[in-house]
Parts: sequence; C-alpha cells; structure tokens
Amino acid sequence: MKLLRYGASGAEKPGLLDDDGAIRDLSGVIDDLSGGVLSDEGLQTLRELDPNGLPKVDGQPRIGACVGHVGKFVCIGLNYADHAAEAGMDLPAEPVIFFKATSSIMGPDDTIEIPRGSVKTDWEVELGVVIGTEAKYVSEADAMDHVAGYCVINDLSERDFQLHRSGQWVKGKSADTFGPIGPWLVTRDEVKDPQDLPMYLEVNGHRYQDGSTRTMHFGVANVISHLSQFMSLQPGDVISTGTPPGVGMGQNPQTYLKPGDKVELGIAGLGVQRQGVVAG
Repeated sequence: MKLLRYGASGAEKPGLLDDDGAIRDLSGVIDDLSGGVLSDEGLQTLRELDPNGLPKVDGQPRIGACVGHVGKFVCIGLNYADHAAEAGMDLPAEPVIFFKATSSIMGPDDTIEIPRGSVKTDWEVELGVVIGTEAKYVSEADAMDHVAGYCVINDLSERDFQLHRSGQWVKGKSADTFGPIGPWLVTRDEVKDPQDLPMYLEVNGHRYQDGSTRTMHFGVANVISHLSQFMSLQPGDVISTGTPPGVGMGQNPQTYLKPGDKVELGIAGLGVQRQGVVAG
C-alpha cells in the first residue's frame, strides 16, 4: 500500500493511494497514520479494505508528512561509501547517530525556509524507514520485522551550523522545514529490496545526486538493530539512513541553496518531492 496524509498543515487526514493514483479518505477508519495503525496488524486491517468503498478526495490537496505524531527523528551520518569519500572522511566503524528536531518535519512539497544567518544550506536525498512495532535489543536477523514501510526524506542541513557552531550536528539539521517526509509511506511488502533503490536529487533541473541504496555502508537491518541497542524504537519513529554523493558541500566550488531555487528528489517506487526555497 501507499499511505499518505493530506490537508492543511496541522489538520492532515489519513489517506490511501488507489491503483489509479487517486486519494481515498481513511479518516472514517483511523484517526491518523501513527502508533498502532503502523503495526503489522494495523496495516493488515487497512490492506483488507476495498479502496473503491472509501470516499474519493477531489482536487489536488496539499500532501503532508506521511507519518503523524513522530516521536523520534533519528538520522545516520556518513552511511554511504561514496559520500564519505566525497566528504574526505573515513567510513565509521559503527553507525554515526544524530537527531533532527521533530519540529523540522513538513510535507514533501512544502517550501524550504533558509534559516536566519545561514550561509550553507544543503540538500540530502535519503531513504526513510518508518518503525511499525517496538524494537528493543533486536537482532539484525529480526530487525526488518519491525518496519512499517519506507519513504523519501530530504535531510536538509546547514553546514556552517553543523560543523562550526561548537555543538552536535543537530544544530545544522533541525531548522523548521528541514525535514520533508513523503509523499507516501510505502509498506514494506511493496519494497522488494531496500538495498537496491535508485535515488536522485536535482536543483533547478541540474542533477547533483544520482545514487543508489546499494552503496550504503550499514544496511537498514544493521541500522535498526544497532539503534535498538541504545534506545527503544517506537511505532512512528522515523530513521533517515544517509545520503549518496552529490551534496552541495561536495561540489567544486561548493554550492548551496538560495531563495528562488527549485529542488526535486525521489527514490524509485517511493515517490517524488518538489520544494521551492525562500528566505526564512
């Protein structure tokens, strides 16, 4: 299934994308795409519905983040071999973990706001993993059983804040609008191999990132298992798993977002995001 949330910011309703690409309203069945709805049992209940029996949503409503009430927004740094080489950094011995503030989350086509004082606002197309059932001290072999599905994430970053402001990476990762998620939550049964997904990102029509999850250093199962040794992962938690090469910081000369830019990014089977850029 492809699940989504639509409507005005802060008042999104849950929906389902039918085979014809139309949105079907799920608000008469569930309150939101969050919590227990994301468990195997909850998703199976939705899977058994007849989409033709659900109200069809007219027009082209705003699409919100595909998960509601996110508890943790966990990110993995330097997780692509080719991106680490681009950054001139060694591959880590175990996953590098940082967090984005959940207040950074927005819809996939909402507007990016460059934060005040920013001089290096950058882009990162990433595979997002949405947790469906609690994961605590899970093995790598069992890790995928805890996944509800996958989505596209743009892990926007202010590099000067991230690297030169005397703090953890979270300073450069957490500005409002720095966490577009969606458009769809694609359930794990529809993703044959999360380690073989082409992905791309363009700015003003120029393709900067053109990679694949094949070059991930730590795969999805490894990341989930590793995280679960340090914290329990709860239904609705989102993991952003790292980015391939082609970020602005890696260009020669370095290239960063500016007001008026247009960003497009996507992952095969998971949808496309399109964002304009304005000064915050």
